[in-house]
Amino acid sequence: MKVNISHLILKTDNPINCQASKLRGHIGNKFIDHPLLHNHYSKEKYLYSYPLIQYKVINGQASIIGIEEGADLIKEISSDIKELKMDKHYIVEEKILHEKEFDINTSNKECHYQFISPWIGLNTKNYHTYVNMSSWKESKDFLNKILVGNILSMCKGLGIIVNRRLFVHSYFNQTKVQYKSVNMIGFTGEFKVKFKIPDYLGLGKGVSQGYGTVVQI
Repeated sequence: MKVNISHLILKTDNPINCQASKLRGHIGNKFIDHPLLHNHYSKEKYLYSYPLIQYKVINGQASIIGIEEGADLIKEISSDIKELKMDKHYIVEEKILHEKEFDINTSNKECHYQFISPWIGLNTKNYHTYVNMSSWKESKDFLNKILVGNILSMCKGLGIIVNRRLFVHSYFNQTKVQYKSVNMIGFTGEFKVKFKIPDYLGLGKGVSQGYGTVVQI
């Protein structure tokens, strides 16, 4: 299935040092009438599907990824983003908007990806299972299955049907992350899978806040 994607890069007067959650907070508050930008309709109602707007801070630059209707929304609001009030005040000096149509689908050959931000694959339910595993191979197979599940969840959220069983080959390093003020285990590294994923889309938890961002190697 071909999906429309917009990638807005905001070049500021100084490099951005804060996490992407601050960028999400600023944009979400500025455009409060657009639920896709902050993932909730009210204090009690939230959007739990795959985020169609994803915020990133990559090499000191702010980026916003929009998918399908999120792509249209990014184009709509881009002219109104002139400053970013986060850990400090940044002036937006230049905006670069990339638009593309990407076929998210299975592939006949393995695609090689790298996580450029930590992947949060574990939750409170499977964390204890993971830490109590007896061998490295068992842990790796467990993470690979979770990653496949994350890819399938992304596809489900985008209305994409996957008609082939997926297998992941990976090399991960464990790292510490903080998500919603909670210390968690994250993973960096690389993986291969016979599936085409657009650059800068996220997998796992915290996707809207920049976690689990992948690029193809």
